[in-house]
Amino acid sequence: MIKRAYIHEYGNNKLEPEHKEVIEVLKARGIQYELFTNKKLSRNQLIIDNETFVVGDNPTIATVLKRIGFHFINDSYPKSLEKYLGRQIWETTIRKLLSQTSFKEVPSLFVKPKSKAKIFTGFIINSDYDLFQLESFSKETDLYCSTVVNWLSEYRVFVNNSEIVGVKLYAGDETLKLDLTIVQKAINDFENSPGKTAAYGMDFGVLDSGQTTLIEWNDGFSLGSYGLDKEIYTDLLIARWEEILKITSTNKCISKNEQNKD
Repeated sequence: MIKRAYIHEYGNNKLEPEHKEVIEVLKARGIQYELFTNKKLSRNQLIIDNETFVVGDNPTIATVLKRIGFHFINDSYPKSLEKYLGRQIWETTIRKLLSQTSFKEVPSLFVKPKSKAKIFTGFIINSDYDLFQLESFSKETDLYCSTVVNWLSEYRVFVNNSEIVGVKLYAGDETLKLDLTIVQKAINDFENSPGKTAAYGMDFGVLDSGQTTLIEWNDGFSLGSYGLDKEIYTDLLIARWEEILKITSTNKCISKNEQNKD
């Protein structure tokens, strides 16, 4: 059970808007919280136990997960959801992509970072100039590439403990609704897969063909709320965080038992 929390701030009490709402919920529930900066995190000054909840943006939480020994592989396109993508998606690196397009006509494709999920925002490559934007990053940066499609509306579907707890439009035409039958089928497939997690967000869009397709899957430990009810949003974050703490605690016990056997 969560009894205390750390909330990430960028300095001078500057927080993400949804994290301010998380604080409101925690205060109403009588849960103590403390703000922390990246400097405090880098100095290893956060004391995290099985009753401590940590809230932050994606790069910050990635660092926290590493500190507590949680092995996380970013996978925006789980195998169980491949049939809902409606487009080709493949993995490469900046080095390989630049090499493949050298002295050739630049293909139209969408790129986004894989391992370091938020080092840049995904964008469409149509020209040498677009490719040049990748030059400032390490050539070994893992990428997702995909064929270009045209989404007319984009939604985040929030799932907590196998149930849809919210659907929020974040881009496009709000009159174009998702086919929730397809969404539910995707959730069912993910829930029955080895990669299932306690809480997450699935981004779906409506294509210009009218088809509902998966944009990407997002883990629940660091997730934009897009205006989701603050109580529901906080419960979702906590559900995933408690699952992570349980996994790390179990792994540490296993490791300790193996050491004792030796």
